[in-house]
Amino acid sequence: MIRAYLILFCLLTGSLLPAAAQTKEIRYLSGTDNEHTVSWDFFCTGGRKSGYWTTIPVPSHWEQQGFGSYNYGRDYKTYGRNFRFAEEEGFYRHRFTVPSSWKGKRVFIVFEGAMTDTEVRINKKAAGPKHQGAFYRFKYDITDKLNFSGTNELDVKVSKWSADESVNNAERLADYWIFGGIFRPVYLEALPAEYIDHVSIDARADGSVAMNVFPAWLAGSRTIEADIIDKTGRVAATARAQVQAGDTIALLKTIVDRPELWTAETPHLYRVRVSLKKGATVLYTTSERVGFRTIEIRRGDGIYLNGVQIKMKGVNRHVWWPETGRCINPGIDLADAQLIKDMNMNAVRCSHYPPDKSFLDYCDSLGLYVLDELAGWQKAYSTKAGEPLVREMVERDANHPSVIFWSNGNEGGHNKELDDDYGRYDLSNRPVIHCHHRPGNAYNGIDCNHYEDYYSTKKILDDSLIYMPTEFLHAQDDGGAAAALNDFWELHWQAKRSGGGFLWALLDEGIVRTDRNGSIDVNGVNAPDGIVGPHREKEGSYGAIKEIWSPVKIVMKTLPAGFDGTIPVENRYHFTNLDQCRFQWSLADYRRPADADTGYVVNATGTASGPGIVPGGKGNLHLSLPAGWNNHDALLLTAFDPFGRTLSAWSWRIKANRQLLDSIVVLRDTAAVTFAETDTTLIIRGGDVSLILGKKDGLVAGIRNRMSDNLSFGKGPLPVTGTASLTALTHYRDNDGEVVEAKYNGALQCVKWKMYASGWLSLEYGYMPDSVAPFAGITFTYPENFVLGAKWLGKGPYRVWKNRLQGVTDNVWANACNNTQTGSAPWVYPEFKGYYADIVWMELNTVEGKFYVASPDSGLYVRLFDFYGLSGAKPHPELPPGNLSFLDVIPPIGTKLALNIAYNTAALGPQSELNRIAGSKKRILFFYFGLPKPSGKKNFTMPALNELF
Repeated sequence: MIRAYLILFCLLTGSLLPAAAQTKEIRYLSGTDNEHTVSWDFFCTGGRKSGYWTTIPVPSHWEQQGFGSYNYGRDYKTYGRNFRFAEEEGFYRHRFTVPSSWKGKRVFIVFEGAMTDTEVRINKKAAGPKHQGAFYRFKYDITDKLNFSGTNELDVKVSKWSADESVNNAERLADYWIFGGIFRPVYLEALPAEYIDHVSIDARADGSVAMNVFPAWLAGSRTIEADIIDKTGRVAATARAQVQAGDTIALLKTIVDRPELWTAETPHLYRVRVSLKKGATVLYTTSERVGFRTIEIRRGDGIYLNGVQIKMKGVNRHVWWPETGRCINPGIDLADAQLIKDMNMNAVRCSHYPPDKSFLDYCDSLGLYVLDELAGWQKAYSTKAGEPLVREMVERDANHPSVIFWSNGNEGGHNKELDDDYGRYDLSNRPVIHCHHRPGNAYNGIDCNHYEDYYSTKKILDDSLIYMPTEFLHAQDDGGAAAALNDFWELHWQAKRSGGGFLWALLDEGIVRTDRNGSIDVNGVNAPDGIVGPHREKEGSYGAIKEIWSPVKIVMKTLPAGFDGTIPVENRYHFTNLDQCRFQWSLADYRRPADADTGYVVNATGTASGPGIVPGGKGNLHLSLPAGWNNHDALLLTAFDPFGRTLSAWSWRIKANRQLLDSIVVLRDTAAVTFAETDTTLIIRGGDVSLILGKKDGLVAGIRNRMSDNLSFGKGPLPVTGTASLTALTHYRDNDGEVVEAKYNGALQCVKWKMYASGWLSLEYGYMPDSVAPFAGITFTYPENFVLGAKWLGKGPYRVWKNRLQGVTDNVWANACNNTQTGSAPWVYPEFKGYYADIVWMELNTVEGKFYVASPDSGLYVRLFDFYGLSGAKPHPELPPGNLSFLDVIPPIGTKLALNIAYNTAALGPQSELNRIAGSKKRILFFYFGLPKPSGKKNFTMPALNELF
């Protein structure tokens, strides 16, 4: 495998290694990842399947193979500080052979990660001291312990609970699942008698290159030669140094003329080929990928990359897959890196431990700024335990250009005695930061304080330090993440000393429990923290973040009068001119409710060149639209980045609601419109539909059609806030139909029902909402369990909140009924129940048939049934009465941390405050309960709205 890789590398770089050159040989003893494992003998000391020898796939967590017991790190919060996690131990045994050709070479055994204390024996001899620390690569020189002519025995003892209390405090008393076992690969490395152990490279934006090369076991005078190779295979520069026997470090320097620089927007990579030579003979060759970039923290100013101020649009990521925990594969790493990029993020924090190396490889090549973090959730490693772990992390990761910060622990888990250790092993001397949750703990000129609200954030940004929260807007359930992000991001974008920030967190950390028949457990409210589900199911915040963080920013909500194809645009890239982007527009007509399909029909398309707007600048995008463009329903626009990735998509209605409804709401018919009265009700009938209103309260008491004597829609209209008492109920006939008009005292002022000959009903209403309220409008009730699904023209396909209106576009959407509660099984998205925005018409499909509601007025929200945004004793935020509501304003949603008085939703910013409403509100709704929908009728042209009231 390694030989094939080297041949491929040589072909790509246009150069072949000399015949005598040797490289590191690798032979896996375990599998390479969670999809490619090797069975080892195994004995577990406690919990399930314990007390006897059997087998286990390696790598893996033993809990996921049915052994031991489960722990969540915060269990001690629930059960008290004296709570002890399962102290299981796992004994592994594996037999292997080594090639006879390895005799005379130096052989190491390498563990990429084992949880937690690991003791290794080769042929009954200790390979080296016990390793303590779960997330770090460690290795032992086992050359003198191997049998090169026969079978070797590997014995490994892994203790889930560390003998070092500081390791437990740093890694296991944490807000994530706790596992045991060898969860990353194990392999042998064979090296020649003289070799290069590792290289630490500093490649700067000015083209200067310095590298510390660490040779081993030199037998005499040698030359170390390093070639910097560009993407075409050309050697751009070479550095050399002479070393002697006994030397263990050499410093090489050179300069590359005008290098292509590495940024998250331009992830240009070079290959550094380092050779150890004896005269003209190459003894050993290794290589590294690097990127030319310079990182600076300018105190009191900002974070600069290559001389340009940058801001992090970031997210916290745990290494995770539901079936296999933290034992994953490169495909998962690649998918996560792409997922983060697809949300227009440029940064990721590797919370709360170093990731698999393949993830950093993808961050290098795709372009993501990385905070590489030493474990230490809220307690730190001791100096004795932490020093070797810092070295292991930094030596493994130092050459990744994506890593721009070392994070020395989290939220109090900072051992300050370790701060200067990072620079010992990182020649580029990247900045070290502390990710913390308490004010006053700033380090290295950056305040990373967690979970400030909008207004305290504003104050901090006025301070002298750079502010870069490494956790903010906690995304438990449907709260946080994109909710309130628009306000927060505008604050950060406009603030000089902002370094951006990192949302908590990427995914719901749900584990497939092998002790619970494979059900997925998120440990209550502890682990459903994600923008996406455990299998990366996309929640509503996903699209909203993509829109908010799009580097192509368009804020135009509606097409202005006299629109000529000019759209104001802002460039929120740091390094990219918008003329490197591509735009595509379409003219579309929406499908109608009776159509079998959803969506729209595209009638014309075109492209537009990106305008020449520099990073941070503003200008206009010009679309060359054809004559008659305004005869269509909608204008669509999509922006693509220089690599062809979709940045964002926008849609604008060309026609007003009344025009879009003109061929849908059919009112006139040749059938008679009739009126009837009983002791307790008034009945108006048109076509096959009868509306029955109660004389006592004016509410809907029943609806009849050809299929049912009493549809279940009713108990309204009621105001969603306040009360209303009926003062008058009158009936009359006008030119178009039968009318029942109700007058009220209270929040609801007037209601006018009109039945048309076609069976369509109009409902005109006026109400006086509370001046400050979570919602305003009217509500009805319909049995939720009767509903099969919905189709609508409006924003979708996801539900919205007042402070998360982004990420949805106009279209004809359809959604089958589901009972998804964000953050828990079954993770079916979009959620069916919720608030839906800018509805023109909606079709509800029920066991009683289909019925329709439509509005010629803009800005209608429809509330579909009962749901929650954040879990608790009752739905949060509170819901309107009834369960089918037609609203003019809706509530914001908070975060996990906004449920208490000290940190409430309104503190998340202007869009998170309750609605402030002035004056009375009026609206028209149209309903149709007759099935099938009438067709072939003459359309009714709606009069002006002021004539209807």
